[in-house]
Amino acid sequence: MRRGIAATALVAALALAATACGGDDGGDKAAGPVTLTWWDTSNATNEAPTYKAMIAEFEKANKDIKVKYVNVPFDQAQNKFQTAAGSKGAPDIIRAEVGWTASWAKSQFLAPLDGTDALKNTGDITPSLLKQAQYQGKTYGAPFVTDSLGLMWNKEVLKKAGYDKAPATWDEVKTVAKAVKEKAGVDGFTLRADAYFELPFLFGEGTDMVDAAGKKITVNSPEAVKAVDTSKALLAAPGVSKLDVTADAYAHMMDAFNTGKVAMIVQGPWELTNVYKSAAFKDKANLGISNVPATASGKAGAPTGGHNLSVYAGSDKAHQAAAQKFVGFMTSGETQAKIALKNGTLPTRTSAYTAEVKATPGITEFQAILADSARPRPELPEYSSLFADLGTNLAAILQGKVSTQKGLDTTAESYKKLLKDFS
Repeated sequence: MRRGIAATALVAALALAATACGGDDGGDKAAGPVTLTWWDTSNATNEAPTYKAMIAEFEKANKDIKVKYVNVPFDQAQNKFQTAAGSKGAPDIIRAEVGWTASWAKSQFLAPLDGTDALKNTGDITPSLLKQAQYQGKTYGAPFVTDSLGLMWNKEVLKKAGYDKAPATWDEVKTVAKAVKEKAGVDGFTLRADAYFELPFLFGEGTDMVDAAGKKITVNSPEAVKAVDTSKALLAAPGVSKLDVTADAYAHMMDAFNTGKVAMIVQGPWELTNVYKSAAFKDKANLGISNVPATASGKAGAPTGGHNLSVYAGSDKAHQAAAQKFVGFMTSGETQAKIALKNGTLPTRTSAYTAEVKATPGITEFQAILADSARPRPELPEYSSLFADLGTNLAAILQGKVSTQKGLDTTAESYKKLLKDFS
């Protein structure tokens, strides 16, 4: 969700360029070994070991292809790839957040994958996830993992407060948080001041940052104001943690939840591995996972996120062909099932939800969330670029520095510069 090409990102990107990429070997090679470079943006500690094991399995079956694995921090990857793709040194394959795919396709950084080894048996892929990987009728990413946001809650702590199930609305969250503070002595809920985590509030009021189909900016609509005001009211409620806007706010939230110092958070499945290793959830049955709470209007909604594997359009034919084969292997139902069992991530293919995968704690719950309340992103290349301004202004609103309407009006003004044909 970062955008712009900062000078530091440029330096880092050029440094990574030395790690070899598709175009570095020069020319199209009809035969002989091919070395691919893959930039992976997953967690280097929890997820990467599984991907490295899959690479070894792929190389064993494909003696003529080698894969050089490079783990790039997620918060740096977007700028680094854009810089490298626009000059020199881009990887043959990148694990791209779903919001980046259409934008990079529009910039002609990615090669279409339709009809290649990267996209076999597309009927097995969840349709909305395949749609998110497309731009102007062509597919530029193979859906690799998917996710959404849900309410995670500590069953033991809620039980102490007199509750055996999760709150279903934001008003109920306030009630439960107050009881948790009074009876269990810990905070009931922590709100993350982040644009992505604000989407459930917007969706709950039937709106979004923009109406892509109608080409309208809706971030400052009455519905959006009501959504953000719901967040503000939540922060003011007894038992809800004080707002944390420090650079380490995310880490603080997770540490508090994993040590039992806060009972409820909104979070995605990418944290399941860490959560289940923590002191509060060594007994995995203690973790509750349910839909994000609904607004007063009775609606609930969460964003559909995840990552695609994409192939760099600047790689030569031999590297693109090898990259397509590797992407097809990594995103196959069989491989996704193996990854899900190790990493706790959600597959994008129906065939990957084997009985063993469904029995993995957390996966079935988030699969249900995806089916019940998750909303796919619109086909708008600029969509991922909308989060930065909303995040900045949201923090100011929640800190009381500006009114909700003024903060969202400022956000809308910045959107007009990016989306010139939107009203």
